[in-house]
Amino acid sequence: MSSLITDQGSVHYEVYGRGRPVILLHGWLESWGLWQETMDFLGNSYRTYAIDFWGFGESDKRRESFTVPDFVSLVNDFMKQMGIKHAPLVGHSMGGTVSLSVAINHPERVSKVVVIGSPVEGSSLSVLLKLASIRTIASIVYRMMDVLKLGIRIAAPIITRESQWPAMIHSDLNQVTMESFLLSISSLRQTNLTHQLAPIYQPVMGMYGDRDVIVNPNQWSLLDTYIQRVRIERFRRAGHFIMLDEPNQFKSILKDYLDSY
Repeated sequence: MSSLITDQGSVHYEVYGRGRPVILLHGWLESWGLWQETMDFLGNSYRTYAIDFWGFGESDKRRESFTVPDFVSLVNDFMKQMGIKHAPLVGHSMGGTVSLSVAINHPERVSKVVVIGSPVEGSSLSVLLKLASIRTIASIVYRMMDVLKLGIRIAAPIITRESQWPAMIHSDLNQVTMESFLLSISSLRQTNLTHQLAPIYQPVMGMYGDRDVIVNPNQWSLLDTYIQRVRIERFRRAGHFIMLDEPNQFKSILKDYLDSY
C-alpha cells in the first residue's frame, strides 16, 4: 500500500508492473480494488497506477469537498508529484468522467482516454443514483447502510454477472463517509461535458455495455459525435461493469488500444 501527501490531502494508490505508465480511476462508491485483475494483466507491459479518490478507499476523508473538479485536481497533482508527464487515463463510470475532464482541463497530462460506462451528461444516471444526489435521501440511505447493502445484493444479478461483486462493493461502502457519498454523486449528477468534448485532441475510446442499468449506455453516441479521434466498443452482453461481465474481451480490447498509436 502506497500513499502520496499533497497540499489537499493524502492519496492512496497501488502500483504494479513495468513500462510506460497507465492511470486507472474507479467509479462512485468503488476503490482501486476494482482494477486488480486489470493491473495483473497490463503489468507485463505497463506500469499501472490505481488511485483512490478522496473520500473513497484509503484516501483522505478529512475534507469538505468531494466533487468531480476535486478529483480532476487530484489526478493532476498526483501525476505532477510522481513525475508522470503524460499517460493514458482509464476510468470506470465516474472515473471516466474525471478522465475526460482532465483531458479538457489539463490536456498536456493525457496521451489518450478510455471511458467505461461513463456519464458524459449527469442526466444519464439511473433514477436511483439521481435520488442519492439529494441530501435528505442520501442521509437516510447512508444511515441505513445495512438496508442499502441488502438492496445491492438483491439487485446484483441485473447489474453484473460477477457473483463476487456485492462483496466487493460492500467492502468499499464501509470506507465511504456521508459527505463523500453525497457530494461526489451530486457533482456527477450536475456534470455535463457535452459541449466541452470537441477540443479534445487525444484519442478516446468509449466502452459501453448494452445492458447497463446504472448509466444510460447511449452515452457512447456523444463521444462519437463530438470527439475527433474516437473508437467505440459496445458489449452486447455486459452491463455497467464490463471488466467483470466480459473480462477477457475487455482486457484484450483495452491492451490493444493502449498498444496502438
